[in-house]
Amino acid sequence: MFMFPGTMKLFAFPSAMGPGGPPHVLSQMWIGAVLEVGGGALLLLGLFTRPVAFLLSGEMAVAYFQFHQPKGLWPAENGGMAAGLFCFVWLYFSAAGAGPWSVDARRGR
Repeated sequence: MFMFPGTMKLFAFPSAMGPGGPPHVLSQMWIGAVLEVGGGALLLLGLFTRPVAFLLSGEMAVAYFQFHQPKGLWPAENGGMAAGLFCFVWLYFSAAGAGPWSVDARRGR
């Protein structure tokens, strides 16, 4: 679920994010999309879980406060529910680490 907005921005898959086409390389939107796709894939595998989850938690905090919070105070009214939830879920994963079936566990970390 976390990777879908990134694939929509970068590859228009499963559908296009907006009418403007993919974001310009190294723009804030492009960096966010790359973090969502690449970081989401790393978390799915359980590889480098703690640092990646910490980075993605920060990305979601920026997304919430920069794009959603100016539209209203509460997440239910400003459309930032997913960004807020992902922020705290990734913060939890950065503290808890990956599970026993992760690549990190196989590597002995």
